[in-house]
Amino acid sequence: MPVSSAYRPDPRFFDLGPEFGDPVEAADFPQTILRLRNDRAAAEVGLETLTDAEWLEHFGRFRPLPGQPGPIAMRYHGHQFRVYNPDIGDGRGFLAAQLRETPQAAPLRGGGVRGTISPRLLDLGTKGSGQTPWSRHADGRLTLKGGVREALAAAMLESLDVPTCRILSLIETGEDLERHDEPSPTRSAVMVRLSHSHVRFGTFQRAAYFSRTDQIETLIEHARSLYHPQVAPGDAVGFMAAVVQASARLTAKWIAAGFVHGVLNTDNLNVTGESFDYGPWRFLPHYEPGFTAAYFDHQGLYAFARQPEAVFWNLTQLAGCLKPVVGEAGGEAGVAALTEALNGFGPAYIRELRAAFLARLGVKSLGEAADQRLLDCTLALAREQKEALRWEPIFFDWFGGFSSAARALGGPRRKSYQGETFDAFRFALMEHEPDRPERLEHPMFAAAGPEEMLIDEVESLWSAIDRDDDWGPLKDKLARLEAARQAWDF
Repeated sequence: MPVSSAYRPDPRFFDLGPEFGDPVEAADFPQTILRLRNDRAAAEVGLETLTDAEWLEHFGRFRPLPGQPGPIAMRYHGHQFRVYNPDIGDGRGFLAAQLRETPQAAPLRGGGVRGTISPRLLDLGTKGSGQTPWSRHADGRLTLKGGVREALAAAMLESLDVPTCRILSLIETGEDLERHDEPSPTRSAVMVRLSHSHVRFGTFQRAAYFSRTDQIETLIEHARSLYHPQVAPGDAVGFMAAVVQASARLTAKWIAAGFVHGVLNTDNLNVTGESFDYGPWRFLPHYEPGFTAAYFDHQGLYAFARQPEAVFWNLTQLAGCLKPVVGEAGGEAGVAALTEALNGFGPAYIRELRAAFLARLGVKSLGEAADQRLLDCTLALAREQKEALRWEPIFFDWFGGFSSAARALGGPRRKSYQGETFDAFRFALMEHEPDRPERLEHPMFAAAGPEEMLIDEVESLWSAIDRDDDWGPLKDKLARLEAARQAWDF
């Protein structure tokens, strides 16, 4: 049997019609060498029973899965570094399938009783699968290094409870690629991600660009019904508010994780508030508000501390797309309500940031004032200690609140935990009760430090593959990140 009985195809995007995507075919690759296979993610959609041969057929040769109509290159526009580009779309990827989460996966995700959480609609999207009508003379390929980097980013983010796609599959394809920004020729790959929607802000922008309010209305209803069903049919303002809240939560969790996306264009944000498409990402080595991930981000537009501003700017573009629909239905009052929904981002972001920092420190909320004090004191300590402490070790050392004092004060970073700034942090932390302190019994917390994802390690993992075709260090790292995910148990 090629797929498990839990597999449930549900190709909803394909029902939107030909104005939203174009049928395409995958490239015919010289080789298909399976490098990474994420069976835990596959089990969430009933694909874990595929044999390796079947896996290569579906995710290397892209024979459609049962009940799926075939690949679709999605149409969208986008602001790229705030310059509008109407000539983009799926240029090296496509939507390969849509399917429902298994009933078993939904409760695990939501922490509820089995059957009480609706299974989500998930996408299989590709990267590096060949040219499409939107390739603009590019080769439509992905470097193997790029695929490895995406797998690392997604695994690290998932371990830290950041809403993220999962890299389902990475297959080496046997082509030599030329790239101007890295040593060439370089090895090639095709990747498949499991994601909660590929409907981007830019999908709405394309419809607005062509003044197609009918398409905007269609997209609103499509995305509302599938991803924000709590919003009433026809409620464009409610839909906007839901996207704002989801985006605020995502942004706050990026900040708490010390993550810098690098390319926060409107085509890289989607309506579910789940991040995807990891190009020049980085994790903070230490607290540095101006830290950037992309070498070409000369103005620091998408620097670490400017990510909330960037997401809000992108949400403003989405609101502009919805405005004609809202204005037609509700007049000036409707537009005012849309603006109010948009402006809900700031308060939601601050609220979610407090929650994210509490989760990272493993403590319970004590109320807005005390929670904000702990957030401020944590940032002050990170700002003062910088390289001596780094970002990730703060949360590792003090996870579980002040019950971790002996572990932190006796550990390798004990010299960073002294002085007035630390005293303020300590007093703020002491106010908060530990949340599920039994998590500290996990063996990870007996280690000297946490799993980090700094650029030197990323380059070292790739070097082992590039130089010796040694995939052991990468797979060991992914295994440690999975252990960390279980240890944090957010």
